[in-house]
Amino acid sequence: MPRRFEAFLAANGLRAGAIGVLGFHGQTVLHAPERLLTVQLGDGRALAARLRIPVVFDLRAADVAAGGQGAPLAPVFHRALVRQLGRPLPVGVINVGGIANLTYVGQHDLVAFDTGPGNALIDDFLRQRTGAAYDDGGRIAAAGRVNEEVLARLVSHGYFTRRPPKSLDRDAFGIWLAKIGGLANMSTEDGAATLTAFTAATLGRAAMRLPRPPASFIVAGGGARNPTLMGMITEQLAPAQVESADAVGWSAHALEAQAFAYLAVRSLRSLPITFPDTTGAPKSMNGGVLVRL
Repeated sequence: MPRRFEAFLAANGLRAGAIGVLGFHGQTVLHAPERLLTVQLGDGRALAARLRIPVVFDLRAADVAAGGQGAPLAPVFHRALVRQLGRPLPVGVINVGGIANLTYVGQHDLVAFDTGPGNALIDDFLRQRTGAAYDDGGRIAAAGRVNEEVLARLVSHGYFTRRPPKSLDRDAFGIWLAKIGGLANMSTEDGAATLTAFTAATLGRAAMRLPRPPASFIVAGGGARNPTLMGMITEQLAPAQVESADAVGWSAHALEAQAFAYLAVRSLRSLPITFPDTTGAPKSMNGGVLVRL
């Protein structure tokens, strides 16, 4: 990580001294807020010492300790971006990473929660079947047919009837997938199509839990680069307009990283980064651990 950041600075003609603060999330390896536990790998203190830059890290822990979900964390950043667009509210912002989450930006309210699987199940399935890290361009899923019977069993998971705020560990559906069965007997193409449809269907169900139907949704994360998934999401969210983050001038690829920089600045200024309607925290909360040199 430090070497990659140093390479980024060099490639962009920046000096470490020009960076006011670094927001460092680390790699989540366990997320179990019901046990007051969330674990992110990464040593913020060592990173600050190596780079000679102030670092804000451990951004979830305070929220979880207070009884919140500790996720999702990007909604306050999504709100700032949506306000700059100047389009009619409400607007939905979807991030499809390993897990998918949804932010509702209304005139006076901000609501968010993890919706269900994002890319994780698709990626893991294809890695097992083909060795590929992901479905490049959604081409494998596009060549298959959705197994509607298996899909109906997948969406019957109890998580989807729980009221938000709520959040998920990346591997939350692995055991469920094995219990449901059916994928083992499918072709790789049909399995990928069914798992892709699972992600889209759970986003459609999540949208029905929002305070008002947004007229538009903006999709970021790796899933925004999967045309097959984007097509399925568009069907699920109709008649709302569905666009990628890139299409509105944001970065579908870097949005999450940008969010943690934004959260680091809010943390420095003692501004809240989580809220009762985004994580279930008892009140609006600041978070993060600051390392100054």
